[in-house]
Amino acid sequence: MSIAKRLVLASTSAFRANILKSAGIEFDAIAPEVDEKAITRSDPAAMAAARAEAKAADISNKNSDSVIIGADQVLSLGDRTFTKAQDINEARRRLLELSGQTHTLHSAFALAMNGKILASKVVDVAMVMRKLANGEIDRYLATGEWRGAVGCYQAENHGIQLFESIGGETTAVVGLPLPQLLTALRSIGVNPLESPQGPWRVVI
Repeated sequence: MSIAKRLVLASTSAFRANILKSAGIEFDAIAPEVDEKAITRSDPAAMAAARAEAKAADISNKNSDSVIIGADQVLSLGDRTFTKAQDINEARRRLLELSGQTHTLHSAFALAMNGKILASKVVDVAMVMRKLANGEIDRYLATGEWRGAVGCYQAENHGIQLFESIGGETTAVVGLPLPQLLTALRSIGVNPLESPQGPWRVVI
């Protein structure tokens, strides 16, 4: 057993932070120093898991008293994988490719402490996008919601209008599958509902 004094989210993503805050979970947020683009796998789910684990391990190596939450999300369409668009033109091309198609979001998280990965999981969500007119894409891009989102949309906001159906856990769509994360935390001895601020005895 090890004693953990805090939870740390290895990300400065406002989306992921809001998911944890909405559940009443207290945490710190630290940006990992990981070049996620350099971490590639032929399988998109494995890529998301590897990136989440790398982020968790990076912060864990520098914070020995903490349980670290790493997260990553990869989008796949057939045998192609996508990450965040760099500009609005790339975002437009992305939405044109996804229009009328079913793509998958692979949302991964990993837990680490003292440099060791304690748990890792990927949750896949099927996203059925309706056929979009060019004008709809332009108007949606004007909202700015494409920024920082792997699919160039925010399904929890205006982006819900782009879809016919969404087949899974909503927090996984946003980028951090909360029910599965909480289950993994409890499995290692961290229960924020019982002890919101710690310390926790962590199985390591």
